[in-house]
Amino acid sequence: MSDAAQGAAAQDTFDVVVVGAGPVGQTVAEKTRAAGLSVAVVERELVGGECSYWACVPSKALLRPVIAVSDARRVDGARQAVTAPVAADGAFARRDGFVTDWKDDGQADWVHGIGAELVRGHGRLDGPRRVAVHVSGSEPRVLTARHAVAVATGSRPALPAVPGIDEARPWTNREATDSHTVPPRLAIVGGGGVAVEMATAWQGLGSQVTLLVRRSGLLPRMEPFVGEMVAVGLAEAGVMIRTGVAVTALSRPGGTGPVTVTLDDGDTLEADEVLYATGRLPLTDDIGLDTVGLAPGAWLDVDESCRVRDVDGGWLYALGDINHHALLTHQGKYQARIAGAAIGALAAGRELDTAEWGPHAVTADVHAVPQVFFCDPEAGAVGLSAAEAERAGHRVRTVDVDTGRVVKGAQLYADGYPGRVRMVVDEDTGRLLGVTFVGPAVSELLHSATVAVAGQVPVDRLWHVVPCFPTISEVWLRLLEAYAAE
Repeated sequence: MSDAAQGAAAQDTFDVVVVGAGPVGQTVAEKTRAAGLSVAVVERELVGGECSYWACVPSKALLRPVIAVSDARRVDGARQAVTAPVAADGAFARRDGFVTDWKDDGQADWVHGIGAELVRGHGRLDGPRRVAVHVSGSEPRVLTARHAVAVATGSRPALPAVPGIDEARPWTNREATDSHTVPPRLAIVGGGGVAVEMATAWQGLGSQVTLLVRRSGLLPRMEPFVGEMVAVGLAEAGVMIRTGVAVTALSRPGGTGPVTVTLDDGDTLEADEVLYATGRLPLTDDIGLDTVGLAPGAWLDVDESCRVRDVDGGWLYALGDINHHALLTHQGKYQARIAGAAIGALAAGRELDTAEWGPHAVTADVHAVPQVFFCDPEAGAVGLSAAEAERAGHRVRTVDVDTGRVVKGAQLYADGYPGRVRMVVDEDTGRLLGVTFVGPAVSELLHSATVAVAGQVPVDRLWHVVPCFPTISEVWLRLLEAYAAE
């Protein structure tokens, strides 16, 4: 090898190569840089990823004015001041500010600021510890990792093979969060988190929303009462909900104008746009998995530290959506912190501590995943539902509280506060296995439950955790009283 070639190879060798510069990739880059390792971060689109530009951030920016107006209308004295609908143009402008007009200069500067090198292009694995970065019109730049390659490429919408779907040009989460116009009629296919959030947002922004749900109810992975209460809230806002139906065909001649949606019961409806919110698939089909003996397009199976199991040498890590633990930004960032700590420890010659709740184990992925849906009312949960706990073999006891009926803080927060809370207790250990909330502002209550579940706090100790009066968090005291009374 010539001196020039050796110099180029040395320049393109790093301790860690991260593929994907979304929040998860950024977090593992930051963590490994803090351990003193050299890091290259590869990104083919915008630095900041899906969450920053087409998912969590813009969707919550669109939802906030809708929820704020709804909250005001729940309070006598405030509702009289709400004399106009949400101003869509103002909501769009505020959203555009939060996504920095889809420019990533600030986040790119952040990558440089932590001392990592940003490499723009499509990163593909190129054998063990190698990543080839492809840019149109150029030879690929090959990066070599001394210690680890961390893949955090995220996921993409799962679109079914419905006749006419290409011609219909349906919205996915991207169009649903970056649109600057309000479709007069919006059909949403799906009944999960994206579906209920976008139904809340676009109905509030001025669309007539129809929700088409294959199952019998909404949010099927949560406690049954959650979907029921969210459905009531959506219906009261004006959303048309049709459950137990499937879309069998779409028609949009020429790709413009209204979309005709055909259902399996023979009925049809017309919409100006159709949004598919029917799940996600891993973005692993074109990242070179075949070069390391893995199947392109697969979810990646990982161990306690998020190392990919089926790759020799323990150098490949899969973080965030692609390991299929929990398709949530905050959970992916948690995995990145754990994996980053593991990479740093191994690079320093230290053994890993992968015991349950140890510093190099993603134990919360199993026992304490928190999730919030910012619909109206909000829904949040952490840990296991009652059904999940029973299937796992626990001897459980559930306690339910009608928040609006028994919590003074909830009554003060909203007239007729629509809320319910359930805690699931392991009767053999006396510890919480899971907690589920529905109601306005419950997103800010969920972390207290997450601390209790992850900390394995005994129910008896919770009597000493004193909630402030009058706050919605006093629901914890009501739960304990109900538990003691049974």
